[in-house]
Amino acid sequence: MKKIITLLLLFVGAISLTARAQNQNANYLDFKRAERVRGGAEVERFYGNVLMINQNTIVECDSAFFFKRENMAKLYGNVRITDKEDPVVTTASYAEYEGASRMARLRQNVVMDNEGTLLYTDFLDYDRNTATANYFNGGRVVDSLNVLTSEKAVYETQIERITFTERVDLVNPDYHMKTEYLIYRTIPKTAETLGLTNVVSAEGNRLNAQKGAYYETEGGIFRFYDGDAETEDAIIFGETLYYDENRGYYEAREDVSILYKKDEIELFGDEGYHLELEKYSRMYGRGLVQKYLEADTLFMIADTLIYKDDELPANRELSAFYNARIFKTDLQGRGDSIAYVFADSSIHLYRDPVLWNDNNQVTADSIRLLIVDEAIEKAFFERNAYLIGEDTLQNYNQIKGRRMIAYFRDEQIQQLDVNGNGESLYFDLLEDNTLRGMNLLLCARMIIYFEEGQLQRIKSLVKPDGTFTPPHEIDDKKRKLKDFRWRIEEKPDRR
Repeated sequence: MKKIITLLLLFVGAISLTARAQNQNANYLDFKRAERVRGGAEVERFYGNVLMINQNTIVECDSAFFFKRENMAKLYGNVRITDKEDPVVTTASYAEYEGASRMARLRQNVVMDNEGTLLYTDFLDYDRNTATANYFNGGRVVDSLNVLTSEKAVYETQIERITFTERVDLVNPDYHMKTEYLIYRTIPKTAETLGLTNVVSAEGNRLNAQKGAYYETEGGIFRFYDGDAETEDAIIFGETLYYDENRGYYEAREDVSILYKKDEIELFGDEGYHLELEKYSRMYGRGLVQKYLEADTLFMIADTLIYKDDELPANRELSAFYNARIFKTDLQGRGDSIAYVFADSSIHLYRDPVLWNDNNQVTADSIRLLIVDEAIEKAFFERNAYLIGEDTLQNYNQIKGRRMIAYFRDEQIQQLDVNGNGESLYFDLLEDNTLRGMNLLLCARMIIYFEEGQLQRIKSLVKPDGTFTPPHEIDDKKRKLKDFRWRIEEKPDRR
């Protein structure tokens, strides 16, 4: 008798399903299968191995309530939504499905699988018309490389794009990215952010962007906007910052700076690049180097700057090329190129170099400055050395020689040794305001002494040949030695 009743119920249910299929419109929910059906005027309930179809959408579950007037079903237990044409499979413990809008609202233990890209959440609204899924109250997306979490996300499955918002994290074996807005393209696994973005590598390096970033997760390539990167040795900044992890290569454009933390050397320019493994940087366009000293800062300016760091000082390199300039509080200089040699803490100026200290100007074929305890101790002027100093009456004291060595104390020149072909033209002043005459001295070797940057006296070490001319007999044509050139307009400053 029980078997007869069961068969009768199944027969009635089958008739009901068939009648619905004949009368439904295109969006009407079509229940194709159930082990048991309980009918009603407004609500039907389906039990066991339920199968429902809505256009191309296939819905399966353990049991379901169908609300006829609303064309809506509540689905319970092992809910599974698939499509006849796309590969997305979505499962949940509970869902509500609206036939007219083709909207699925899935809750509890929701998993969406799009060919290996897995989305996990407890709250997902899935619009089958647009193939767009929207989760809220937290969710997670996992693929073969990355794990992304956020409070909210919109997954456009047909174009393989997920937009994450609020407390977004992207994690893979190499990096951890944090932001508030991220667009992830599941093919080819790229991430694009807007606004503040922070990245930490597995090694502890930090990369940050104020105006968003782009990350090729499979290639390990980053682009940061208004970004900076900090490694163990350096900090790199640029309005646009590019980083290739595989090459250890950074490239920056606009307002670029690279700071070497250990040596306290910072490079600035319009654009530049940094090689992480080689610890090598090159800067172009309005280049500026700052070497931070204990009580001062040494500046170098040029069209091109190069810095090479190394554990051995002899292998370090700091060079400035083309229209190079150097300055600190009491010392300025320029040349076509300038090099800082770390092995002996010396600065070399090449090709038409000129150096200024207080009111004194020195030129030579090459100039070398020796730095001791972060202060200039000596300066070596090789071949065709020429010193010009302006006194309080705007006379030009002049000293020439084949080679000169200047000695400094407290950043001021104290003594100048002249070796070979020495010439001196010195204006003798009384109390810095009265000219007593002009001394012309020829001597192979001389020592000149200074006080507060002003020439005070000259000592001849070899038999000199000199003349003294009183003020009223001084010929303006004889006020300058051969090759005199006062170049104060070329003196660099910090601008």
